[in-house]
Amino acid sequence: MENQDLEETRPTQAVPPTPGGEDPVQSTEPAPALRSKMWILWGLGGIVLLILIALTSVYGGYQAAIEQRTAFQATRNATEAQAQFSLALVDIATKNYEQARQRLEYIIKIAPDFPGVADKLAEVMVAMGTTATPTPMPTLAPTPTPDLRDRDQLYLRARELMAGADWDTAIDTLLTLRKKDPAYMAVEVDGLLFVCLRNRGVDKISRHSDLEGGTYDLALAQAFGPLDVEAKNWRDWAELYIRGASFWGVDWEKAVLYFSEIATIAPNLMDGSQITASERYYQALMKYGDWLAQQGRWCDAQAQYETAQGIRNNDNLQPTAEYAAQQCSAPQQSPEPAGPPSITPSGTPPTPTPSLTPGVENTATATFTPEPTITPTP
Repeated sequence: MENQDLEETRPTQAVPPTPGGEDPVQSTEPAPALRSKMWILWGLGGIVLLILIALTSVYGGYQAAIEQRTAFQATRNATEAQAQFSLALVDIATKNYEQARQRLEYIIKIAPDFPGVADKLAEVMVAMGTTATPTPMPTLAPTPTPDLRDRDQLYLRARELMAGADWDTAIDTLLTLRKKDPAYMAVEVDGLLFVCLRNRGVDKISRHSDLEGGTYDLALAQAFGPLDVEAKNWRDWAELYIRGASFWGVDWEKAVLYFSEIATIAPNLMDGSQITASERYYQALMKYGDWLAQQGRWCDAQAQYETAQGIRNNDNLQPTAEYAAQQCSAPQQSPEPAGPPSITPSGTPPTPTPSLTPGVENTATATFTPEPTITPTP
């Protein structure tokens, strides 16, 4: 029994004897109790490790959320800055320097690194200093509290005007709203301005024969967003008509070139003269034919007259076209050496020669001039 007790209480560590000769103190702690404490320590260490991992994950998620929010805000500021910068360019073009200054300062506030904004602000400040006129100092008054209802009403009013296709008044209303508060629903207001300018530009070209005004409105609309295919077509057709009209009476060949294209695509398009593209093409063909005939290029003139006759059959033009065809098919005669003048019997009229006078519709008219009788010198 004593041997069994000794086995169970076997010492775990022997302490060497002390210098004084005293017996060493031996540990009598059982081995299972020690292992139990070790497991507890390991468990506490695992718990602490899990807590550290959880805290690290929470901190990482927090940092990611902050970065995501920062990136979103930066993107939103960049979009707003781009919209305001486009409007500032429009203000500068219309010499509304005060409004342009406010927009550029707002851009610097929300996006200081926006490219070109500092240079444009300096340009505006110089222009304001150049065009400014001395004015008396205004009396300072307390700034009233902004009325948000007023801006809300302007926004709703603009949408009502758009529903009725009153583009002029809708644009004026939106510009008034933008002047009161440039930051009020900036993205939505920009979208409404785009729609109004786009539709007004198309209406000016297609319905009101205001080609220059329509192309200008579409150019302003492009500052807010890309144009659709229909708007691009109307803009391109208007530019073709304007270019063709710029050569009217100056270079008939180029006038024919431009109006031949636009007359095929949009024959009823017209400018302030109320002359359709198809009619312009017809007249340009006859004018170009007359010019070619004056240069002796009868075959080229014949081609222009025949093309004009294909657009609209004109009895008055037919004799001129036939004469050009005869001259084109006539054999080319080589010049003969100079000799004595031929004698024409008196009273015999010469062959009538058509007189081609530039005009819209020329006809072949014969002119008769009696030649003097030549009497041989004795």
